[in-house]
Amino acid sequence: MARLIEPLIPALRRYARALLRDRGAADDLVQDGLERAIGRWHQRRHDGDARSWLFSIVHNLAVNRMRQSTRRGPHLPLDAAAEAATGLPPTQEQGLRHRDLLRALESLPEEQRSVVLLVSVEDLSYAEVAETLKIPLGTVMSRLSRGRERLRQAMEGAEAAGMPHPQSHLRRVK
Repeated sequence: MARLIEPLIPALRRYARALLRDRGAADDLVQDGLERAIGRWHQRRHDGDARSWLFSIVHNLAVNRMRQSTRRGPHLPLDAAAEAATGLPPTQEQGLRHRDLLRALESLPEEQRSVVLLVSVEDLSYAEVAETLKIPLGTVMSRLSRGRERLRQAMEGAEAAGMPHPQSHLRRVK
């Protein structure tokens, strides 16, 4: 069991962090997911993929937590409040693009965001994503296509809102 689970922990942590956007909550989520997997190891399909099964557990726990936090409202620990009040936004272009990408990713519907993260970040195959999320393969491809397109449009919109692109077409006024 440990031989199958241990190599997957970094990928589970990345996925949880991308879903929850909070390092501490993501680590708690992965720990809860691993506890659930270990406690229910006997319920796992032996012909199934342990990777997909673990991602399913973490995904379902994340969805439950997001629903719960929506009902309860945001939580800000006291020690994080001081950092948030004194932090400065990044001034480098790369930092701004990264921020824009994270915002665009956050703006995606949860269904599209999950598929984009599992395929693009965690490198799961379409079939593995379909099994993990318990959706048809065609739905995975559709959500991925729509999610990528929305990300592309959001990033182009962010660039348009900033400085003019070097290839912009300017009109000469006389």
